[in-house]
Amino acid sequence: MTLLDNMMDQCRIMNHIREDDPYGGQTERWTEGSTFFATIIKDSTTEATIAERQGVKEIFKIVVKKGFRLDYHDVFKRLSDDQLFRVTGNVKDSEAPEASTIKIGKVTAEKVDFGDLSDD
Repeated sequence: MTLLDNMMDQCRIMNHIREDDPYGGQTERWTEGSTFFATIIKDSTTEATIAERQGVKEIFKIVVKKGFRLDYHDVFKRLSDDQLFRVTGNVKDSEAPEASTIKIGKVTAEKVDFGDLSDD
């Protein structure tokens, strides 16, 4: 087991489902999807700290094993504390090159709760 493996948390993709209700409207719900492992690191750069003080949500760097796909606005839950994150980038844009011995992809995400997601 590598150091990277030791830093990974178990996570689960959250699926957003909208359904027609009997009154002509829609209901929405979230269901749990597939499980994956990710390293979740809070962005503590000066820029991120300044942005948080100005009202931007907390930003995190998410590292996954290469080949696992996280796309813009995917939502996932860290199972250790049920914290939700919404992806704000595309992991395909920052995967390690083929020649690299470390097979990872990286993406940014923001900390959210279900109230933040009701507008999606």
